Amino acid sequence: MLNKNQILEKLSEIIIPTINSDLVSTKSIKDIQLNDDVLTLALEFGFPFETYENQLQQQILECLTQSLKLKSIQLTLSQKIVSHAVQTGLKGLPNVKNIIAIASGKGGVGKSTTAVNLAAALKQLGARVGILDADIYGPSQPMMLGATEKPESVDGKYLKPVICHGIQSMSIGYLIENEDTAMIWRGPMVTRALQQLLNETLWDKLDYLIIDLPPGTGDIQLTLAQKIPVSGAVIITTPQDIACLDAKKAYAMFNKMHIPVLGVIENMSTHLCPACGHTSAIFGTGGGEHIANKYQTTLLGQLPLDIKIREQTDAGKPTVIAEPDHPISQAYRETALKLSAALSTLGKNYAAKFPKIVIE
Repeated sequence: MLNKNQILEKLSEIIIPTINSDLVSTKSIKDIQLNDDVLTLALEFGFPFETYENQLQQQILECLTQSLKLKSIQLTLSQKIVSHAVQTGLKGLPNVKNIIAIASGKGGVGKSTTAVNLAAALKQLGARVGILDADIYGPSQPMMLGATEKPESVDGKYLKPVICHGIQSMSIGYLIENEDTAMIWRGPMVTRALQQLLNETLWDKLDYLIIDLPPGTGDIQLTLAQKIPVSGAVIITTPQDIACLDAKKAYAMFNKMHIPVLGVIENMSTHLCPACGHTSAIFGTGGGEHIANKYQTTLLGQLPLDIKIREQTDAGKPTVIAEPDHPISQAYRETALKLSAALSTLGKNYAAKFPKIVIE
């Protein structure tokens, strides 16, 4: 007859395809009861999975049925997103559970487009999401979100985020006179502006705040690594060698700053010809997988090069929002699911649980 320890051992061996992990590694087992070969299993995931609930439940039941000889299995699923640890010496932001940095070693790899679609995908999965456009010199998120309003101030100091498609957002692009205005600022002014945009925005109970970083490893990235409480980073690359070379530098920077890299996303992985349907790897193959293997991190997703993505994002309605049932949107959601699942396995941030001590 099976006992709980044997069942836990089996659960640790079962890889759930949806999240590419086992139930023990994801720390999702909330309660387990075994009575007369009837298993009652309650799972509480630390990531959103709303659009995958039925699929996830079916996959888990199939895996358990194949691995365990039981009369029946009673399975319940729930989610609870918590704050995760940040860099030593930094405190999390009020009303923001987790900050995720989206980075790339070089420009032109589709980082901002990926960031906004990931934000939309996380929202569709059932999370409360915001996005901060940290590219002070070239803000693009207002256009990608189709934002037409300016942020309001409640007290002359703090700003309310602009909400588009249910995503809270903030960008220097909302605050400049017009989109043609050039930000001719030196490094210290840029880093100060980033900190103000982050800290002086009234974020409303966010599970995830996506920060869309400018490309490279300069002042903005160092400020983020040293002064902004980041739970994890994601590196965007394209398959070709030159992009992967710069992506490795981004990984090295986060590693040096003790910010965990949740994984790599290979963008523009393949191109599907709209005329004939032929699939071709325009930028080569295997770049993202090579980086993931080299640094023992996860290849979170391989996203296509498709004219739809460009057209819809330029029109202010990212693909995940414009066509939620399209295979491309499905690819973004799968990537967002694996990203948030990877974050859920990291250490929690217990600082917020301690009372604030005031000496009078």
